[in-house]
Amino acid sequence: MTDRPSPLADPHVAFDVSEGRRDIVVLGSTGSIGTQAIDLVLRNPDRFRVTALAASGGRIGLLAEQAHKLGVAAVAVAREEALPELREALKALYGSEPLPELLAGPDAATRLAASPCHTVLNGVTGSIGLAPTLAALEAGRTLALANKESLIVGGPLVKALAKPGQIIPVDSEHAALFQALAAGTRADVRKLVVTASGGPFRGRTREQLAHVTREDALAHPTWAMGPVITVNSATLVNKGLEVIEAHLLYDVPFDRIEVVVHPQSYVHSMVEFTDGSTLAQATPPDMGGPIAIGLGWPERVPDAAPAFDWSKASTWEFFPLDTEAFPSVGLARHVGELGGTAPAVFNAANEECVEAFLAGRLPFNGIMDTVTAVVAEHGVPAAGTSLTVPDVLEAETWARARARELAAKATAEARA
Repeated sequence: MTDRPSPLADPHVAFDVSEGRRDIVVLGSTGSIGTQAIDLVLRNPDRFRVTALAASGGRIGLLAEQAHKLGVAAVAVAREEALPELREALKALYGSEPLPELLAGPDAATRLAASPCHTVLNGVTGSIGLAPTLAALEAGRTLALANKESLIVGGPLVKALAKPGQIIPVDSEHAALFQALAAGTRADVRKLVVTASGGPFRGRTREQLAHVTREDALAHPTWAMGPVITVNSATLVNKGLEVIEAHLLYDVPFDRIEVVVHPQSYVHSMVEFTDGSTLAQATPPDMGGPIAIGLGWPERVPDAAPAFDWSKASTWEFFPLDTEAFPSVGLARHVGELGGTAPAVFNAANEECVEAFLAGRLPFNGIMDTVTAVVAEHGVPAAGTSLTVPDVLEAETWARARARELAAKATAEARA
């Protein structure tokens, strides 16, 4: 890591900072990040205005309500078959008023990401967020990035487009690192320490995880998130993705990025400096702060998130990561070091396996067993810095198909 501005997130660089109210495009508006971002905007109308919304199309009523309340110019749904229902829901709310522009299809969110605005908040879940990420960067928008998968699978593509300070991370861990890094120069940084809650299965052995259920995995002790991210937190795949993300965002080698388990989720991550000091960013578990950093940086939004009550006693604990029960972080480091299409294969295989687990077709331990097998079959990727979008799509298609095959085989063998 050199002492220079990062091509991506850097707390010392403010990209395209403008005075007055900022126009925001929210992608994934009906999800956890999207709904919390809209709440922040509605509480701060002098700072922010939402001009467009995009969602998958699974919660049409909520999407229509958001559009009407915010008075947006455009609304997009990924599922084309949801468009008639959306139009009718909007008509019921708007009455004789003109409706916003409606877009539908797999590229609808990408089109909105390039529309005129100050900031695009990419809160989409999964690698389908890559195209909108690239579109927002190419259009010169500030990118508030909650969709870590787009950076994971398309790292070289994203880094090639991003200008200094153009990406502001919205993950709580990376928003924490982003803020702590502001305390020193890049030459001062010795290590990044990414914290993990440990999920609902902290302290369990691999053998004890063999028969955990969908309901067990979705019962996260400190965070309320969507089902895919919650399962990723239970397997710690989410933490593995964040290690790759930290490497790409801050140009820190993998051997200088550490994961530590912190059950209370108060400290969101830490930066260790060369003089031995460590700076930790801490708030109660709440995504309001990271979202406010993503939308408002370099300014802070007052009361974006709750603060600690220091008049009450509390205990903060830290534990080493159990790499035997949770091998996902080590595998993520491996694919991150391989580069090329390896992270895309890791992520796509995991998405398929999580879907199979949630549907009851794969046991919990089978998620990482299957992902590990798919990554091993993929081997060393041919594409490195020359990675292209077709490379990513081809690798993902293969990984998804192979993960489905292996998961089905494992299920059949278990039932035999």
